[in-house]
Amino acid sequence: MLNLQRLVIAEFQIHNLMVELTSEQQHYLQRVLRLKNGDRFIALDGKGQTWLAILGSDQATLIESVQASSELTLSVTLLLALPKNGFDDVVRQVTELGVSCIVPMISDRTLLKPSHNKLDRWRKIAQEAAEQCERQIVPTILEPMPFQQALALEAESKYICAERSSSQHLLNCELSESVIVAIGCEGGWTHQELDMAIAQNYQPVTLGKRILRAVTAPITALSLIAGMIESRTLSED
Repeated sequence: MLNLQRLVIAEFQIHNLMVELTSEQQHYLQRVLRLKNGDRFIALDGKGQTWLAILGSDQATLIESVQASSELTLSVTLLLALPKNGFDDVVRQVTELGVSCIVPMISDRTLLKPSHNKLDRWRKIAQEAAEQCERQIVPTILEPMPFQQALALEAESKYICAERSSSQHLLNCELSESVIVAIGCEGGWTHQELDMAIAQNYQPVTLGKRILRAVTAPITALSLIAGMIESRTLSED
């Protein structure tokens, strides 16, 4: 069952255990994946519910609920000042690593001004990545917002990555039930932005001695956090 193909469906598509498939979903299942009527796949709502489903011509039938546990045990939100290039890849890879929410930010040094079409594209990429890596939850991607507005989001642990600092390494920080990590774009943060973050109870941290690219830093940060969470979970089992 774990090797079955996965498809994210919306709640409004489900009626009495029947799923009304969109034309795009039908094409994906029947043409791309080459599934036939009667073949099984995994349907998920992107919010934690997962089912075994049987494909029909334009519908699917939900057979039974599937219990799975590939999600991180903590909520991790990534605040990322938009880089000039490569945000698509960041969305895909941090989704694979278990991020819960992605917040694109406009900082003082942000050059990219994304259109609404970009947001739709990022959400589609996150959905496809969640299906591919067998997650039960599709990360939320918020509308791009100013840095100061993003800082107001709440979490029990809040960190801001600061290059060329003598701050504590992220790997040595304590993680609570909800975590926010903020990462700058090319050129990093201004002194004013760092002061604003600290005033909002963000703890400056470093990702190491090397200066990472704007698209490498978020992947590194999420890898460290996911490793910390999952190693702790394994030690508790």
